[in-house]
Amino acid sequence: MDIRRVGVIGAGTMGNGIAHLLARGGYDVVLCDVEQRFLERALETIGRNLEREVAKNKITADDKASALRRIQPVTDRAKLADCDFVIEAATEKFEIKAEIFRDLDQRTRPEIILASNTSSISITKLAAQTRRADKVIGMHFFNPVPVMKLVEVIRGLATSQATFLAARDLSLKLEKTPVEVNDAPGFVSNRVLMPLLNEAMFAVMEGVATPEAVDEVFKLGMAHPMGPLTLADFIGLDVCLDIMRVLQQGLGDPKYRPCPLLIKMVDAGWLGRKSGRGFYRY
Repeated sequence: MDIRRVGVIGAGTMGNGIAHLLARGGYDVVLCDVEQRFLERALETIGRNLEREVAKNKITADDKASALRRIQPVTDRAKLADCDFVIEAATEKFEIKAEIFRDLDQRTRPEIILASNTSSISITKLAAQTRRADKVIGMHFFNPVPVMKLVEVIRGLATSQATFLAARDLSLKLEKTPVEVNDAPGFVSNRVLMPLLNEAMFAVMEGVATPEAVDEVFKLGMAHPMGPLTLADFIGLDVCLDIMRVLQQGLGDPKYRPCPLLIKMVDAGWLGRKSGRGFYRY
């Protein structure tokens, strides 16, 4: 499959990271979001992150300028019609993603692969929103996308081998390490990680230890680069809650019940680093 032009839907943290990665890798990128201000913020972020790579001698100033020229910001999904591959990186809610996949199915050529960057939602369910279930796949990148090597490549029930190979090969061309995973709530990464973060929140809620103490235990005792509560703030507490609810609903096991403190903090608008307050202040 000849992939030259890639659509990315969603210009948030993950979407702008994926757009950065693709543009730096030589692909033309159509970056789509619902408002121009989100796109402007994304381009500013991509510019800053590319400049950091210039400062570290990973790329040249000309490479940065070329990458930025390859990104076309749009608010009209019709501009995705001529893309050779599309990656959805919208909010981690099934209803939002399902509407996007239904729309993409209408707008893009029938042979085009539709990928989702979802970190927990069923690829099989998303594929069922389209008439091309064999061409729907999960590509779960990790934050920060330009730095982290892993891509979970998730097969839905109907995903074809050709689709899997195309997603795998794209990951390799982007100098990532694709790991094949079958469709299940949370896949591998979040099925294991999120209950850990959730249990750390229970430890704080129940007065076992402060957030600082919990994080120190994991940094010094388990050699984690950051503690679970710092990581939760980095991911976004709203995202953590959404994923825990997907795990609870999808697996039906009470051990995946979201911590009440997490629910309360999200209700208060304490979403972590992006809102300035979570388990820590920023």
